[in-house]
Amino acid sequence: MIFTESENLELKASTSELKEAIVAICAILNKHHKGEIYFGIKNNGEVVGQQVADKTLRDISKAISDNIEPKIFPQVEKVNIDRRDCININFQGQENLYYAYGKAYKRIGTENKQLSAKEVENLILEKNKDKLRWDKETCKEAKLKDISSAKLKNFLIESGLKFDSVNCSLNKLGLISHGKLSNTAVILFAKKPQKFFPNAKLRCATFARTDSSVTVDMQDFEGDLFYLINKASEYLKQHINIGMKINDLQRVDVPEIDLEAFREAIINAFCHRSYYQYDSVNLAVFKDRVEIRSPGLLFGDLTIEKIKSENVSERRNEIIAEMFHKVHFVEKWGRGIGLILSKEPTADFKEIGRQFITTFKRKEVEIEEKLGVKLGVKLGVNGEKIINLISKNKEITAKALSEKIKISLTAVENNIAKLKEKDILKRIGSDKTGYWEIIK
Repeated sequence: MIFTESENLELKASTSELKEAIVAICAILNKHHKGEIYFGIKNNGEVVGQQVADKTLRDISKAISDNIEPKIFPQVEKVNIDRRDCININFQGQENLYYAYGKAYKRIGTENKQLSAKEVENLILEKNKDKLRWDKETCKEAKLKDISSAKLKNFLIESGLKFDSVNCSLNKLGLISHGKLSNTAVILFAKKPQKFFPNAKLRCATFARTDSSVTVDMQDFEGDLFYLINKASEYLKQHINIGMKINDLQRVDVPEIDLEAFREAIINAFCHRSYYQYDSVNLAVFKDRVEIRSPGLLFGDLTIEKIKSENVSERRNEIIAEMFHKVHFVEKWGRGIGLILSKEPTADFKEIGRQFITTFKRKEVEIEEKLGVKLGVKLGVNGEKIINLISKNKEITAKALSEKIKISLTAVENNIAKLKEKDILKRIGSDKTGYWEIIK
């Protein structure tokens, strides 16, 4: 008989390699759920035999029982091969994940590869995929009175559905189980979702440099997912540069990051994040980039390469994704990453620790016609920026102008004084409650 090692067969010269054999059993179980080990045969197939006593067989059985979890009960017996005594171990198990000496392994060819934390997580999720669905679980503390009928009505209007009552409408959406509200119902339609889920939160920050050493602005938002998604888009528009171009005598805003790509990314963050993790979705605006940090690594067997090259998706929160689809937030075909890359080809995706991070590079925006030229006056660089910002937010403060343009408050005040002298700008009302008006 000729023996050759394979993905479900391991050969060992003697029981001195018992520990390595137990690791091989674990690896084979995690790949094929059954296999064989021989002691007394070298890995090149040469039968060398070994001494076999009843105690030897008992010791092997005990070592396997003590060091593999969940426990298995293999058949361990003495066999005679080419007139030499050997030991055969025949084993099987149907669990999704086995550990040897506290570590998980998987058989790759004839090698036993230790699984990474991500691979272990995916196997656990696969095993418990029907149990570990946060969006399907019920929120025991929430009652129908905690649901906002206005939010639910607006959602149904956007979905083209009819509102009957809060109870009937949620039942039709499949968001009530045995009289209990699902987590999805609460985080989408509750008056105050943060009362039940402290991680129903968006944290936003703007930094003056390429690191987080100097903070310019920091804001936290709490509420339902639709509210948080809109707040993220608003915050981005307030903290990146918006240029302009003239198209048929009409001003067209040109943001340095495509807003459709950003919105797709922030929707993905809230749709696919892990709600079992306490952390919030975080939006960070740096001098050179914008990052969206979402708790939870890619779901299932997805990788960065797969999501960039193939239109596939595996959804951690199927019910939330279905609700988003009803109001056209997401597509069922997994085209989100493709859309982002079509609008922002330099967008980057990575996994660090337990977070998935989407990064957009900031860039200079083109301004086809200066405001000063259009107004027939010379404004200067900072004057241009001040008028541009005021045209978007007439209530913006001098302090906010200073932070956005990155010049001193005194410089802002001097520029505003010059704009007033040129009859371009005037203040309506008091410093605290008034607003700016562009005259020309």
